[in-house]
Amino acid sequence: GGDELIEMGLMALPFKGHGIVLFILAAVFFLGFFLDWIEVCLIILPLLAPVVSKLDLGIGVIGGIDNPELVWFTILVAVTLQTSFLTPPVGPSIFFLQGVAPSDIKLKHIYHGVVPFIILQLIGLALIFVWPDFVLWLPSLAYN
Repeated sequence: GGDELIEMGLMALPFKGHGIVLFILAAVFFLGFFLDWIEVCLIILPLLAPVVSKLDLGIGVIGGIDNPELVWFTILVAVTLQTSFLTPPVGPSIFFLQGVAPSDIKLKHIYHGVVPFIILQLIGLALIFVWPDFVLWLPSLAYN
C-alpha cells in the first residue's frame, strides 16, 4: 500500500498539476545528491508514474504517443538528475572530474567551473517544463 500512500500524499498537496510535478522534481534533485541515477529511477519512477498520469497537465495528444505526459516527465527527471549530479554539496560528477584532473586543479576550481553548466541545465529544464513539445516532437515522429 506504499504506492497508494505516496499518491494520496502528493494529491493532498496544496497545489495541483504542474506544482506537484515541480515538487517531485525538487525531491528528485535532492535524492540525486545522495543516490545514483539507477536507484532514483528504479524507486521513484514506478511510484510516481501513476500520479503523473492522473494529473491534468494539459499536454494533450501528441502524435501517436501513449501517455505523452509520462514521456515528458521522464525526460524532466533525467535532466533534473543530471543537474543534481553537478551540484554541491555532494555532486558525484564533480568528484569524478577531480579524480581525472591534474593535481594543480583544486576542488574549488571545479566547483566554480561547473556553475555555467548548472545554469545551462536549469535553463534547459525550464524550457522542457514550459514547452513539452521540445521533448515530445521527436517521439511523435517515431509513432506516426
